[in-house]
Amino acid sequence: MSFLRALLGAARSARHAPRLAEGLTPDDDVLLDAPDGRLAPALVAAALGDPEPAAKLLATTRDAGEWEDRDRYVGRLATFAYSRGEWLARWREAAPGDLDALLVSAQLAVRRAWESPARAERLRELDPLLRPLTEGAGRDPVPWRLALDHARGAHAGHAVFEGLWEQALLRSPHHYGCHVAALKYLSAQWYGSDRAAFDFAEQAADDAAPDSLVRALPVRAAYEALRPLPGAGRPAAAGSAGPADAGADGAVPAGARIDRAADRGRALSARFAAGDPWPAEVRNLLAYVLVERGRWEDALAEFGRTGPYATSFPWAVGGHDPLRRFLATRDRTRAELARRTPLSGRARGISGRGGPRGR
Repeated sequence: MSFLRALLGAARSARHAPRLAEGLTPDDDVLLDAPDGRLAPALVAAALGDPEPAAKLLATTRDAGEWEDRDRYVGRLATFAYSRGEWLARWREAAPGDLDALLVSAQLAVRRAWESPARAERLRELDPLLRPLTEGAGRDPVPWRLALDHARGAHAGHAVFEGLWEQALLRSPHHYGCHVAALKYLSAQWYGSDRAAFDFAEQAADDAAPDSLVRALPVRAAYEALRPLPGAGRPAAAGSAGPADAGADGAVPAGARIDRAADRGRALSARFAAGDPWPAEVRNLLAYVLVERGRWEDALAEFGRTGPYATSFPWAVGGHDPLRRFLATRDRTRAELARRTPLSGRARGISGRGGPRGR
């Protein structure tokens, strides 16, 4: 019987897989972590040792209160400086009191401390570096997001973390990066539980504007729930019941909350045009969750909406080659959907490729 199913699946794949590729960006055209039109010139200049465009870019986002863009740019500039830091050293030397240069440097230092086997100790050593940033932050929530990430890795207690969270909210009540940092702290991976993470994410999503990325925060909670706990196995086979599906004390089963989170993410994704780079990471994460839940048709639609924009997160987690994993998972999704489509049926192409641009 299994042999017959294998033959039938192969026949279905041969018939339907080519049609299911329609609407997907060709493999060779997919870009990993492509910078937007403002960041790209700053990275090019940094590669040539010139920090001035990066300095102007961060100053512009600070003055205009573009906190989501600012947070992304700080992260990307720190990532670039991780392997090519001469431009950042030149910036710090030319303007030792520049808080934007200090912010990028602190983001880089926190990343390196996170990679250390003595993570908590290394992070605690960075307290003197972070304190001037939060003290001089003004309306800027990004230093507080960094402080939240730092506190989680340094094993800060709940009272300390809550104090940082309150300060972040005073700056920007719906800042996506700060909400992600808080959700990580509340997750079962760290100091909370799946239920706590979902409760927080769902409430934050309910309170956010219709086109805010915080609307997709439950997708991040779903991702955390699908991950194996440190030192323990928590399998989440696609579409199957398991620990991620088990309820407790009459609560909604985690599997149901994961699917509900995915549906909320799909609703947000549909508000943006296909191939829009702004929600690219949210769409990549949503596609990952949909694949993990075995929702092949929805996952393929989301891969279509990502257009050419693959992101390192979540595909690089675990040391994988992110672009290769993105493409392999997209191919697997197409093959699984084709295998499940009857020979006499018609495979549905990519839908949901429209939608208004929003922030």
